[in-house]
Amino acid sequence: MEKTVAENHKRYLERKALYKNFGYDVDKERSFIVEQAQPLYGEILEAGTGKGHFALALAKEGCKFTTFDISEEEQGFAKLNLKYFGLDHLVDFRIENGEHLSFKDKSFDIIFSVNTLHHLANPYKVVDEFIRILSAQGKLVLSDFTKEGLLIMDKIHAAEGNKHEVNNTTLFDVEKYLIQKGFKAERSKSKYQDVLVACQNAGRIFQK
Repeated sequence: MEKTVAENHKRYLERKALYKNFGYDVDKERSFIVEQAQPLYGEILEAGTGKGHFALALAKEGCKFTTFDISEEEQGFAKLNLKYFGLDHLVDFRIENGEHLSFKDKSFDIIFSVNTLHHLANPYKVVDEFIRILSAQGKLVLSDFTKEGLLIMDKIHAAEGNKHEVNNTTLFDVEKYLIQKGFKAERSKSKYQDVLVACQNAGRIFQK
């Protein structure tokens, strides 16, 4: 197991180095998202674990949280990497379909979704589930690549012989949808990440 943890971490470092070679600093971009999400409080959910880049950023903040992904294989990388840093005890890993979550209504105070939106076949179904499970005092923190970020991801996937699949729904489309649902929203961006923080109690958004 220890060998597997070490080998997985090596792959993680290689992946980070690849991103950085194309100009995308994983740690810097994740830190930017965490900064925009402050303050962190209550029950926290990450939607879309992936290989665990953002899960690691949250765990390094000392947060205890739940994270889910539809792919057990992808989430396996994240579990091993959190274990390498000795932070896996902070995280409750779940396998879930974002369109039909098993969590109870109003069960989370902060819901993060980072670089997942552009992959979703039915993004509004997933957003509706986020709304359902978000507490009255809670906030959604949604982030996805800017145009510059997407161009880098396209290049990375092409270098690996793959095509980066992207749907037609943008973070700005989701912002309009949330406003129609009664949410207040604040947007910010780095060169490579757009961030949307939205909640129904606007006072909680702007407390830094």
